[in-house]
Amino acid sequence: MIKIAPSILSADFANLERDIQAVSSADYLHVDVMDGAFVPNITIGVPVVNSIRKCTDMFLDVHLMIEKPVRYIEAFAKAGADLLSVHLEADHPTRIAEALRLMGECGVKKAVALRPITKAEAILPYIENLDLVLVMTVEPGFGGQAFMEPQLETIRKVRAIIQQYNPACELEVDGGIAPKTAPLVVEAGANVLVAGSSVYGAADIPGAIQALRG
Repeated sequence: MIKIAPSILSADFANLERDIQAVSSADYLHVDVMDGAFVPNITIGVPVVNSIRKCTDMFLDVHLMIEKPVRYIEAFAKAGADLLSVHLEADHPTRIAEALRLMGECGVKKAVALRPITKAEAILPYIENLDLVLVMTVEPGFGGQAFMEPQLETIRKVRAIIQQYNPACELEVDGGIAPKTAPLVVEAGANVLVAGSSVYGAADIPGAIQALRG
């Protein structure tokens, strides 16, 4: 089954609880955390995740676009994240491994994320311990960007690695997901689709979520 993870980056932050309830038919709620250093934008932090947890029982898929994410694993886990994804480009490999170890200790699902500049093979040191791999099909930092079609090959390669080493691991894709691009990433091997503007910009939000499922 294809899972849909609406990104609150495209929600109205003045009416966040309302906009979270509007996507309750989805599978995950994607929460983009940006620090203004790893990416140029700044979004939200631990207090907002804690507030989100209080207003929904949806699965919180928290995407950490921050430098040295190991520093904040415990805090986001305590705030209510169900899954944390850390970027392989955000720290030294030993510190990424430490972040994943801390996720296990905190009882949250473990994920790594790849920018478009990163090869699929970069997940190999971690794959056997992961619950999810997130492939970006835009450069992280801002919503509403155009889908990068060359990333389909990265998705295919990540899927092949998953099938070889950890078939239970999910493959999530984030960036430019819309009715036209969703079938492409699913065909390439994705099973979790992050969508922001194509969901929150729709007149019929539940209908948009269903359309992305195919």
